Amino acid sequence: SKPTLAPSTIAQEDRFFIFSILVCNGFLEKLYQTLKTKYKDFTPATVENELNIACRVARGKESRLCYYLGATSDAATKITSEVTRPLSYHVPVHKICEKLQKKDSQICELRYEKQVLDLSSSSLIKLKVVELKNILQSWGEMCRACFEKTDYVNVIQELAPKYTSHKRYSSDL
Repeated sequence: SKPTLAPSTIAQEDRFFIFSILVCNGFLEKLYQTLKTKYKDFTPATVENELNIACRVARGKESRLCYYLGATSDAATKITSEVTRPLSYHVPVHKICEKLQKKDSQICELRYEKQVLDLSSSSLIKLKVVELKNILQSWGEMCRACFEKTDYVNVIQELAPKYTSHKRYSSDL
């Protein structure tokens, strides 16, 4: 399988960097980090409980992953034990995702949308309108009054403090 970038491995000094990682790796890594901070030791039952909590608040592709794992109420199959047991034994997330691919190939086809790390207007203006719409959609927002690219850029910059921890969203045109 192809190597993926974890968000923590991305250089902070990059002014404009777009990345895409497997949803499986990203979601399970966040889950594992949550478990490590909350519990000294954790059992498969503890992992399953935290997985269910994470899946209740998951949106977009992470919600779709939860559906494939069977961690949602409307899921047809349940393969959560393929995640909970290995995670409780501290098996690396990428190994768990490789095994999940054998169970359901759709799991590893899920990729996060491109994420723009630099939300300054000069960087946003270089994106296509579709990509700007995707940024808003990933935040659960929509702009019905936007007719031009600059409208989308302005809305994204206005909402950026609410949805990002990055402080590089000031206008620099």
